[in-house]
Amino acid sequence: MSIWGKVLGGMAGFALGGPLGALMGAFAGHVMVDKNRQAGRARLGGGGPFGAAGIADRQAAFTLAVIVLGAKMAKADGRVTTDEIRAFREVFHIPPEEAEAVGRLFNEAKRDATGFEPYAAQIAQLFANDRMMLEELLGGLFHIARAGGGINQAEVQFLRQVADIFGFDGRAFERIRTTHMGGGSGGDGDPYAVLGIKRNAADDEIKQTYRKLIREHHPDTLIAKGMPQEFIDLATQKMATINAAYDRVAKERGLR
Repeated sequence: MSIWGKVLGGMAGFALGGPLGALMGAFAGHVMVDKNRQAGRARLGGGGPFGAAGIADRQAAFTLAVIVLGAKMAKADGRVTTDEIRAFREVFHIPPEEAEAVGRLFNEAKRDATGFEPYAAQIAQLFANDRMMLEELLGGLFHIARAGGGINQAEVQFLRQVADIFGFDGRAFERIRTTHMGGGSGGDGDPYAVLGIKRNAADDEIKQTYRKLIREHHPDTLIAKGMPQEFIDLATQKMATINAAYDRVAKERGLR
């Protein structure tokens, strides 16, 4: 079963409270008010909220977060089109047999009157010890925005606010945005911005930063942290962008 099926079939056994749990309850046609929900709320208050089945639960939570925040972002400019939903399905390679159900959950999240902030705050707490997972989630949202026909100012503002809730400062947000959206005439952006370093940084700092980024964002590292296999294409693209940025800087400086 794909990760989409696991999420739609009950969050892989993850007892989830808060706004995400309530949304899943509405989607399933009932309100989650039983003791499992209360236990889920209790676990959200401390470290290790995923329990024993850590990886499976992280995968399910990550996937649900993409669906919910992707739907909320689709409302950011005041209109939601079928193109945006179709783009979401294409970006994340949803199997045909799961597409209808994912679309229903996407629509449920759009109709939900709750703002995006409570969802983002809960997701930030769930992945409080996995900053790279939060960054990859932001990257997925950038891909959705771009696939929907080009990112607009309302979506940029939405993403900036989500990044702030996730704990990323302005400099980190610009690095993430440049990595996923570019900004130069060729679409590849400023390589120094992609690496998150200043142009006057020493050569050793550049090398160390590059190695750290590669280590943190390697697909194998992210899978071990709980990124679903269905999302690894995005991580691979990001690795290619980081490598290309370093190659440009290395060529400019004559680094070996």
